[in-house]
Amino acid sequence: MTTDLHGPLAAYAERLHATIGDRHHVASPLGAWLLLALSAAAADADPVTRPKTGTDPTEATDLAAATGPKTANDLAAATGPETGTGRLADALGTDLARAAEVARTLLDAPHPLVASATALWLRPGRRTDEPARWRAALPTATEVGALPDQAGLDAWAREHTDGLIETFPLKVHPDVVFALASALATRISWAQPFEVTDARALGPASVWARDLRRALRSPDHGHQGAIVTTVRAGDVIVHAARAQATDGAGLVVLSVAAAPHVPPADVLAVAYDLSAGAADGAQPAGRCSLFDLPLGDTALWTLREERVRTRARDGREERHSAVLPCWSARSEHDLTSESLGFPAATAALAGALDQPVQGFEARQVAMARYGRYGFEAAAVTGMFGTVSLPPEGVARTAELRFGHPYAVVAVATDTRADGVTGPWHGVPAFSAWVTEPDDLPDA
Repeated sequence: MTTDLHGPLAAYAERLHATIGDRHHVASPLGAWLLLALSAAAADADPVTRPKTGTDPTEATDLAAATGPKTANDLAAATGPETGTGRLADALGTDLARAAEVARTLLDAPHPLVASATALWLRPGRRTDEPARWRAALPTATEVGALPDQAGLDAWAREHTDGLIETFPLKVHPDVVFALASALATRISWAQPFEVTDARALGPASVWARDLRRALRSPDHGHQGAIVTTVRAGDVIVHAARAQATDGAGLVVLSVAAAPHVPPADVLAVAYDLSAGAADGAQPAGRCSLFDLPLGDTALWTLREERVRTRARDGREERHSAVLPCWSARSEHDLTSESLGFPAATAALAGALDQPVQGFEARQVAMARYGRYGFEAAAVTGMFGTVSLPPEGVARTAELRFGHPYAVVAVATDTRADGVTGPWHGVPAFSAWVTEPDDLPDA
């Protein structure tokens, strides 16, 4: 069963990235969305909610915690009977029951390459007297227990991100009544590692080409590239690198660049649109034939033609090569904007738990690192193949140059041995806006 989450998650990601802006960053819209969905699960399990008015080769940890009166006005605005669950449903992009079902499906069937964990903690002495209904509505995998101290929260973050996130994004204090948390993490190696090239291949117009020594070049096989015409961002270049697990589950990391003048929000939105088919390896809608484009240089690519031996049916072969920088990011995000749904989520959860809350805090910390091998793996493999020479034709090769800020979306794949797709298939887990590349390390 494929989870129908892509549309709601893409809309949520656009709002989240808009609150962050155009600085270099990585985020997990999925990690934040899951917390809203857990709040929806608890609220939807109680037919009469009672909100109290006055009430980061990627990895991320999120929290919504009820606290002191710092944001009481925001929370009170989300608690009216005509707006409470409605605003939460608007933020989720679907109704509460459906969001709860999606969260249970994903968290109770974990992905082999995207570790996930969630928790709901209550301060001791404030437990609800009738926990069965809301507890049964949460995913089985969601931890429920007493609110840990700060050391315990930090340890939880480290444990569930394999050490990639060192500390919990919020500091616990005596006013905290309950805490809700999610963690997502991935460590992958590319099925085919990148080759190394001089950073000048990023293009003469790229500032990064002058600042870096070496960059990444896609191998001849195993990666995908395309030039795509889009309504929102014009012509964009697309590169996809894939990590594959032996059981059919994997992760596809999609990089998308538009002309330098296109706003980051538009490039990120297009990246999410294109990621919908990336899990299946499908060619994107709007893909340009290289034989419909003029030869020569643009801000995004160089197109050349040469005589080659080819098995292409019409004697015209299309090839794509991509040049990208290494990059890494570590980010923290304030999630208190009403558009992100956490005021409504806190109000809904407080009503379901019958807890007298007056305010809330919500933050996310995320990190990512993109390199030649993925993250931690190295392999060298050689193979010879001999074939008879095919007929002669022409080949056009487009070198796609990611030499200025661009978008990245990591999408889970989940195809089982029987050909059936699992719940994580096509779900975007992490996304980034890359403005600060890293030089390729010598080792």
